[in-house]
Amino acid sequence: MANSRSTENSTMQAVDAPSCDLSCDESLVHLDNVRQVQPEVLSTEKAQRMAEFFSALSDPHRLKLLSALAQQELCVCDLAAAVKMGESAVSHQLRVLRSQRLVTYRRQGRNVYYGLADDHIMSLYREVAAHLDE
Repeated sequence: MANSRSTENSTMQAVDAPSCDLSCDESLVHLDNVRQVQPEVLSTEKAQRMAEFFSALSDPHRLKLLSALAQQELCVCDLAAAVKMGESAVSHQLRVLRSQRLVTYRRQGRNVYYGLADDHIMSLYREVAAHLDE
């Protein structure tokens, strides 16, 4: 019975997604199309930097921190309480977010307050959240 299900799932996937062999009518490169998009293809260096950026966003704990910081600037103690994590774990995740320039911090006396780095990060956060809510 398990085999029939896996066969059934394989068949469904094959129907849903075109295979590489069937995606083009002819095995022919359309040079006009290639020339049009090629200048806009990311350089390897920029693609690597973007991959690292998205990797920083791939952790649910870091996303929870960003969701709190999207509301307002917070110190580590408040962030830890808001997302129900330990302060050391929050500090570790904030280091990762800072390394990718997703969050900034400012000192006020003995306290350090964290916030989203800029409006781009806020927009990115809101766009992804809205996309997932559709």
